[in-house]
Parts: sequence; structure tokens; C-alpha cells
Amino acid sequence: MSRAPDVDYAATSARPDWTSVPASLREALTVALGTGIKSVARPVSSGFTSGFAARATLDDGRQVFLKAAPDTVHAFKAYRREAEVVAKLPAAIHAPAIVTTAVSSDAGVQWFAVVSEWVDGRMPGTPWTADDFARVTASCERMADALHPSPLDGLGAFGDLAAGDLAVPRQILAGELPLPTGLQEWLPRVLPELADLAEAAPKVIVGDNAAHSDLRPDNLLIDGSGVCWAVDWNWLTLGPRWVDWAGLLPLAQHHGIDTFTAVRRSPLTADVPNDHLDTFAAVIAAYMMNHLDNPPPPGCTPALRQHQRLSAWTFLNWLAVRREW
Repeated sequence: MSRAPDVDYAATSARPDWTSVPASLREALTVALGTGIKSVARPVSSGFTSGFAARATLDDGRQVFLKAAPDTVHAFKAYRREAEVVAKLPAAIHAPAIVTTAVSSDAGVQWFAVVSEWVDGRMPGTPWTADDFARVTASCERMADALHPSPLDGLGAFGDLAAGDLAVPRQILAGELPLPTGLQEWLPRVLPELADLAEAAPKVIVGDNAAHSDLRPDNLLIDGSGVCWAVDWNWLTLGPRWVDWAGLLPLAQHHGIDTFTAVRRSPLTADVPNDHLDTFAAVIAAYMMNHLDNPPPPGCTPALRQHQRLSAWTFLNWLAVRREW
């Protein structure tokens, strides 16, 4: 492949419609909300899971965002965790407030629904513009301040999310894993250095700041007032205060934003050693390279692998410039 793949983050899912939600959960939602559900819009087409997610208008005139899933898919645990985390976030964090939750059981399957405040906003980063990058950067700086100390106890380390993937470059070198397809032709040449960087993560990607840990264009919204909101808070971890912002940089660079200058100027990264940022980028590249040519996990859409390939590509390119590959 001679260029990075294209991913339309506004069209990565094919979610079930409202009729897929059982009557028992709809009734539980009516009780929890204290009012009926007047209408439900078409499901959103962003994200990579098969959970239901759509805007709903209530009988009392409120608009909310409603997500629901059975315990047979990954989204069930993700929605439950999100409800737990958002309820404990500091007020300084712009995250849609949890309105209520509801549970039901239908034919032996448990269902969970989380209802959030509706935010009328647009997705940044499709592509990144200088104005949106500045808004999101400022938001990440505020989030980092607000998430220290951590609002939740017992969080795992950021590095634990990718702990099983740190050895991927080394395993490819050893012939234990295949070289993923569709990435840069020079990847085999830099695998030894990529492996060294990734394996340094346990000593480098550490910290006591809570982090969203999954910021992507489709997990951000910019409302009509220019306020940046972060959604899908089900991966909260502990790590350096810069990881959320750093995770956005390679794609922004790919879209023409000068993130290398931004790294030197932002209070999040101005004093961070270059090798620490490079180790982080290597970890994400390794994480995205793993299972890249396999079918997506049950309950996830094929676009997940497209996202992985684009992420691996852009993180590798970001490293290539920084390390003169």
C-alpha cells in the first residue's frame, strides 16, 4: 500500500434500530426517566460496536442520548462502565451527564441502558483543522488538570491496556506473527527499533493521572459554542497526563497539522523526554498491528480493522519523522 487507508469515522457502524430493544427494557426506561419516550431517531453510525445508540425525544420535551445492549455483546459492559465513570467525573470535565440507567431481563438475556444528556455537536478531526485542533488541545489540557487526582479508585495502568501487545514487533521479527498487510513498505527495516521502544513501556508509560484512554474523532464533539466534549468513558486508566492528547497527534499530523511544534509548546508535553513520547507511539502502533488481518471480534464491525490500519499507519509515520526512519 502506498498511502494510508481512508476511514470515515461518521460511518463505521451498522447498529440495530429501536425495535431491537425489548419491551421490558423500554418499560424500565419509562419508569427510570419518569416520562415516556416519544420518538427515537435513527441510530448513530459512528463507533465500532453493535450496541444500540440514538437520540431520543421524551414526552416531557427533553432530548437525550440513549444506548442499550444485551449481555451477549461487548457494549453491555462498556455501557455499564461508562455510567459508573461519568457519574464520578469532576464538574470541570465536559462529558454528557448521565440522566439515568435501566436494566431488564428478556428470555434469559440481561439488558442494560444508559441515558445521557444530549449534546448537539459535530465530530472534529474529519479532517483535522487548525481551529478544531486548538479547541481539542485546550480541552485535553483542562482534562489533564481536572483528572488529577483520579476521581475513581482502583484504576489499572494505561500500559495494561496494551500489555499483551508490547511484544508484537519482536514476535513479527521472530516469525511468530505475520507482518500485517497494508502498512508502510519500510516497516520491516524499523521493526527492531520499534520493538525496543515498545518494550520500554512498563518503565515509561506510568503516572497517577486518570486518562480517558480512547480519544478519537468519534469520541469527541464540538458544540455550537465551540466547547469540546468527550464521550464514551469506559476505558478510564492511570498514566501520564499527556496520553490522551498524544493519542490524537499522529492523525492530526497526517491531516497537515504541525503537531511537532505543538508538542514543544503544550504544557502537557513541553518537558516530556522525546523517547517517552516515541515509546507511547510505538505502543499504540504495536497495539493496532496486532490481529490486524483477522476478522473483527464478535460484536464489532469490519471498520474496526480499518481504524486499526489507519492508526498503525499514522503512528508509524509520526515516529518515522521524529526518529528519521
